[in-house]
Amino acid sequence: MSRLRIKDAARYLGVSDDTVRRLVDNGTFSRLADDAGRAVVDGRELATYAKAHGASLPDPAAPVRSSARNRFVGIVTDLVVDTVMAQVELQCGPHRVVSLMSAEAVRDLGLEIGSVAVASVKATMVTVETPDADD
Repeated sequence: MSRLRIKDAARYLGVSDDTVRRLVDNGTFSRLADDAGRAVVDGRELATYAKAHGASLPDPAAPVRSSARNRFVGIVTDLVVDTVMAQVELQCGPHRVVSLMSAEAVRDLGLEIGSVAVASVKATMVTVETPDADD
């Protein structure tokens, strides 16, 4: 079973350590301890909570039909546009998403810093990494 220390659970949820402790106190997470006696939470419980309580902005393109299942609504925070290509940076909740597209697409979409936009991702290959077991 995957177990995470309170401080790590808080970091992954984007909340304070105290908030996670309150969630343990109110029974949202089981009260567990690691081999050293430190408070930890069950990784599965954390994942279930994160999925159910993930903050998201309303999708301005909804309803839309798309085969892409990974949609991130965010705010444009940076634009680098030259004559042919552009780099668009979105802040989607706690996630930074960067897209490379044509300068023409930026103009057609009317993108500017502060615009609400949706990053839609469909990939045949996604790399998944985990930290070293010693961490």
